Amino acid sequence: MKKIRVGVLFGGRSCEHEVSVRSARSVLEAIDRDQYELTMIGISKEGQWLMAGDALAVLEAGVVEEGGLLPVALDQGGALVSRQGGAVGQRLDVVFPLLHGPYGEDGTVQGLLELAGIPYVGSGVVGSAVGMDKEMTKRAFRAEGLPQVEHAVVRRSQWRQDPEGVQRRIENQLGYPIFFKPANLGSSVGVCKAHGPEEFRPCLEEAAAFDYKVIAEAEAAACREVECAVLGNEEPQASVVGEIVPGNEFYDYKAKYLDDNSQLIIPAQLPRQIAEQVRQLSLRAFRAVEAAGLARVDFFVGREDGRVFVNEINTLPGFTPISMYPKLWEASGVSYGELIDRLIQLALERHRDRQDIRTVL
Repeated sequence: MKKIRVGVLFGGRSCEHEVSVRSARSVLEAIDRDQYELTMIGISKEGQWLMAGDALAVLEAGVVEEGGLLPVALDQGGALVSRQGGAVGQRLDVVFPLLHGPYGEDGTVQGLLELAGIPYVGSGVVGSAVGMDKEMTKRAFRAEGLPQVEHAVVRRSQWRQDPEGVQRRIENQLGYPIFFKPANLGSSVGVCKAHGPEEFRPCLEEAAAFDYKVIAEAEAAACREVECAVLGNEEPQASVVGEIVPGNEFYDYKAKYLDDNSQLIIPAQLPRQIAEQVRQLSLRAFRAVEAAGLARVDFFVGREDGRVFVNEINTLPGFTPISMYPKLWEASGVSYGELIDRLIQLALERHRDRQDIRTVL
């Protein structure tokens, strides 16, 4: 049987570049080579697309660099071409974007792949863009009637013009402690917790260094952090629920990727009705942002009252074997290799379905 030609996109122009490289390394090692023919395409931090001939060497380095790699681009037929215009490979059948954060998870690459007419894993332009922008995500969740913690939006321009006024407004609305997050970033990059007024300015400026828009959130006091994975297109399925017990004060970048002191409990020790509520809210959140293929939805659950709050959705979650998304599906009976197969098939299915859309009168 003819192999499916898969282009794996990794790296990218975001602070989550290194996380993306780890995900790509895991897929390269686990994918069924009898079924798939891989082309590894790295994107440097400067945004240059590079075809990795010695992919393992690039991935082991942990970062995409230009030395020794062939600069490439996609033509309108979905084939890889060199920057000098010559073809460098066959047309790709499907692309697996393992890009996290801006310029990869936010609809930009998805739009390029749509223009090139190539099937790709994950959400489309709308789902990716809404899922990436935390303000737009929260608006979509509110429209769907999903429960959320109290929050506010601060634009960097507002903060620069009237820092005292912004601080008064946020303090009056949320109280302390306050979490500050860049609106368009993941992996807890730039997230800071202000315990009192003296920490307000440095925390907001830390988040604002990574985006022009910052989300300020009230603390979900006495809550557990749980997550649920979603897989599918028109009829998505929800995994078992997992719980994160942060080793640090909260589940920041260090706790996720550098320190080895956090616990992942799968399945989470929740009452059955609460776990089912989380699973159903995951599916509603998935549909609310028009997601497709895969997503991980994060929640807060009250320890005493069992109240459930939807926190965020991640439309391209970390994809190493020890990442929460694959681990949740493994606990649900879907192995890492099978998960890769399912996602590629979902991408091809969604692309076929979109071919029925009329584009001419």
